[in-house]
Amino acid sequence: MRQKSNLSILIPAVLLITLAVPWQAHSHFGMVIPSVPVLSEQNRPVDVALSFSHPFEFIGMELDIPKRFFMVSSGQQTDLLDSLQPANIMGSSGYTYRFTPSRPGVYQFVMEPQPYWEPLENRFIIHYTKTVVSIFEAEDGWQEPVGLPVEIRPLLRPFGNYRGNSFVGQVLVNGKAAAHAEVEVEYYDKDQRFQAPTGPHITQMVIADANGIFTFSCPLGGWWGFASLSLADYKIPGPKGDDKEVELGAVLWIFMDEYQRR
Repeated sequence: MRQKSNLSILIPAVLLITLAVPWQAHSHFGMVIPSVPVLSEQNRPVDVALSFSHPFEFIGMELDIPKRFFMVSSGQQTDLLDSLQPANIMGSSGYTYRFTPSRPGVYQFVMEPQPYWEPLENRFIIHYTKTVVSIFEAEDGWQEPVGLPVEIRPLLRPFGNYRGNSFVGQVLVNGKAAAHAEVEVEYYDKDQRFQAPTGPHITQMVIADANGIFTFSCPLGGWWGFASLSLADYKIPGPKGDDKEVELGAVLWIFMDEYQRR
């Protein structure tokens, strides 16, 4: 009898493992999602939810207490880390912050998480995540970077937009334009209304130009996340003590509104 090759044994085993593990999106996203992108009423709080998730599939992942959480307005940075409250977000651990503004302004909420060990990728992940909120319909300062190691600078105002508008952003690494950076795009299906026809439809992709500028037209109303990933120029010890690569994510969330009838 002819002996089976190792390859003929390996292929069914690989298929069995693949079928046994539910398919998941390629991308995780740091998420900083406020209850409203534009606030026009006084004495009304804004609730900000922090998570690390698969937004389209509505699958949460465990988020440890962030390393930093702060807001920036008019060039002033305010530390908010001690104000975070634990919360269950998409079935996993996350945090919330309640902000009751007293004066108008454009506020950028920024999360730097603890390094997340991803065994499937054999590396750590750090998503520097920010979202811009207009308080009392202020509009000044939304395009200003906050000085993160990796960051997406909005070139289209990230609030006050309609479904179908084209978002324009610039990827920055250490404050400089990241030429031809890849940008992953994903919709936050908060109400779980949609399904993707194929895997690539979940996390879409666009390539920035030589100046790090990219454009993406958003076909649905709601929250859209943009993430550009790059490797850090340093490593940190992994679970077994050996040095591992660190993936840095520049993440920005924007909101698209539906047109309202009279």
